[in-house]
Amino acid sequence: MSSGKKKGLGRGLSALFGDDTLREKKNESKQLNKISISDLCRSPYQPRESFNETKLDELANSIRKQGVIQPVAVRPKKSEVGKYEIIAGERRWLAAQKAGLHEIPVTILDLSDVESLEVAIVENIQRDDLNAIEEAKGYKRLIEEFNYDHESVSKLMSKSRSHVSNTLRLLSLPKDIINMLVEGTLSSGQARPLIGIANASIIAEEIVAKNYSARKVEYLVKSKKGRKKEKLFDANILKAQEKIEKILGFKVSIINKKNNSGKISIEYKDLEQFELISDLLTKN
Repeated sequence: MSSGKKKGLGRGLSALFGDDTLREKKNESKQLNKISISDLCRSPYQPRESFNETKLDELANSIRKQGVIQPVAVRPKKSEVGKYEIIAGERRWLAAQKAGLHEIPVTILDLSDVESLEVAIVENIQRDDLNAIEEAKGYKRLIEEFNYDHESVSKLMSKSRSHVSNTLRLLSLPKDIINMLVEGTLSSGQARPLIGIANASIIAEEIVAKNYSARKVEYLVKSKKGRKKEKLFDANILKAQEKIEKILGFKVSIINKKNNSGKISIEYKDLEQFELISDLLTKN
């Protein structure tokens, strides 16, 4: 385990994506070879937990016709001589097996554990291959095993600090909601407002069953927090709110009380927007 907080990109990323200050050193250690598929294994630092079988089949068909065009990045396996851990390209390795190949091209790199994890997370995120929970678990490993903080993770991944923090918070959700995120039945935008909410699992089931948008989920949760003793959710009020928003083109909030009194609020960011709203409301 490394000591101290990490700052910026690690050497593993430089090895894959190019860094002039390390290029000469990497050129000495980087090798391009063809290695038997059976001599490759999954890295313990691979953040992805599942692969889409349909996409794997599509890639396998492409490999049958054109071969593996981009080499798989690997590093020597510490515990077994002649064996290699995959750093980036596990999907190509799996598809090559489906295509019936016996060996594939690889680039051999000399990377540490933390560099391997850095590269695996960045590669998958850049390709949008990680679900939100896999992404969060990758960030968590960087923080817990390699002494990163939220700021250094955000710099490494070229993500905002709030994105990193909000993604990590998803891991605090109940297990059944986490499973929904992994399966793709619930998006991170739909799930995030449920963090720390009582009966979150029940609400999540309603979200999936009725296909609520992230905006609807936010309204539902706000209703629950602000009026615990009142009806949790009024579909007619929300429908009216969305209709007004569509007409005006501005964010609208409707608060309806038990006696059906309430208020309608329209948000604007500057004087120009205020004047536009004023014109829309006062024109004959």
